[in-house]
Amino acid sequence: MSFDLVLFGGTGDLAWRKLMPALFQAFRHGTLPEGGRIIGVGRDDASHEDYRQRIGERLAQVETAKRPNPDEFAKFASLLYYQRMDVSKSEDFQALKRTLAERDADTVVMYLATAPTLFTQVIEQLQAAALNSPRTRIVLEKPLGYDLASNRAINSKVGEVFDENQVFRIDHYLGKPSVQNLMALRFGNAIFEPLLRRENVANIQITLAEELGVEKRGPFYDNTGALRDMVQNHALQLLCAIGMEPPISDHADAIRDEKLKVLRALKPWTPETLTQHSVRGQYDAGTINGQRVPAYRDEQGVNPETHTETFVALRTEIVSWRWAGVPFYIRTGKRLAGRDGRIVINFRPVPHSIFKLPGGGAANQLVINLQPRDGLELHLMAQGANNRRNMDALSSVQLDLDFDKRFGSERVGAYERLLLDVIDGRLNLFVRADEQEEAWRWVEPLIEYWKQDSSGPRSYPSGTWGPSASSAMIARDGYHWSEES
Repeated sequence: MSFDLVLFGGTGDLAWRKLMPALFQAFRHGTLPEGGRIIGVGRDDASHEDYRQRIGERLAQVETAKRPNPDEFAKFASLLYYQRMDVSKSEDFQALKRTLAERDADTVVMYLATAPTLFTQVIEQLQAAALNSPRTRIVLEKPLGYDLASNRAINSKVGEVFDENQVFRIDHYLGKPSVQNLMALRFGNAIFEPLLRRENVANIQITLAEELGVEKRGPFYDNTGALRDMVQNHALQLLCAIGMEPPISDHADAIRDEKLKVLRALKPWTPETLTQHSVRGQYDAGTINGQRVPAYRDEQGVNPETHTETFVALRTEIVSWRWAGVPFYIRTGKRLAGRDGRIVINFRPVPHSIFKLPGGGAANQLVINLQPRDGLELHLMAQGANNRRNMDALSSVQLDLDFDKRFGSERVGAYERLLLDVIDGRLNLFVRADEQEEAWRWVEPLIEYWKQDSSGPRSYPSGTWGPSASSAMIARDGYHWSEES
């Protein structure tokens, strides 16, 4: 199957950091379909050779195991082309049309790795140039909009130009091997699925923590914030994956129908819960790995008077027969004490223990690790072989499946997996318009509440786990965050 992948934003940060390395790995693994052409689009004056050289320099900086040798890169570089374009000029889209007509590929992928403010303009230009044929697929990077109204406006325009089955709204967390194995864990095994319900589960925690600050993304981040950047998309998609009912099949719409039901069942916000069940923070100066780091307000491109949040902690519930009364806690932030992405399912303690338990009442946990390593942990209670003096005492042990050790080089990275799915036309791991709209509808009361709250976000020192109010929020239910165990 021949394909053309047109990468708008082909000289941008996302292309350098994620997309080109992922495309090279697919090429190296032999999974990138033959007959492909990758066309980087940008405003720079550059030749095909200039562009290939830039990509080669970038790939020489990736981790050693993923760097191409000269022969590999020479073959990969033969797929790379460059086209200078100004997305405001219709004549540039006519030039792109002529480029694509040179070989009339079976599939054309338009990947919009640009600022979301350009999405509508690019889509209108594609329509005007008749570049929205049935063989075209369009990929939209997050965040898709700034609020519910802007999200609707973008999706409305997209819907005028493309059929829904041509639209791939990408969330790279859904391509992570651990998230894929979460689906396999739930719906491919008979052991865990019956346990994931209110009778057995005490609470569920979703943590997406980063040690990094905003780096060079200050201007973008200061207009976005953690709620829009991480919660509205990544965190809610993970919540759907753990909270959804079993779909009737692995068809894309069957899966997305069940995720939509979860989003619609999230407990609505009230004035009381907005105050009690939401915490926003902003990092102050501190220490990360022994190095002093600046406060968010001192980062390049950030307004020194900004109220933009770099940390969010939320409590919610899924109002359904399966999950009624079970709290779901979401936490995400920058400049935290560690890079840690995980879903922790805390089971209820045994109703009557005949053993002495550590801490006065330990319980089982299922941990889905997302980063920095992918894997699953099952925490159990067991009696140690050397515990002869206290035969009725138990200690905690764990079964640990590390995907890096188990699957090694067989594993496929998130963007690699998602890019291949786009080329093949598989929609299972992409977000439907109504899902996105429902997620925006749920977070919009928070956006409005924080907009009117003149006190601003709570400060927290870099290198900690965020504002103390986050721990206080979960403690009101009698629980604590997993790293505080």
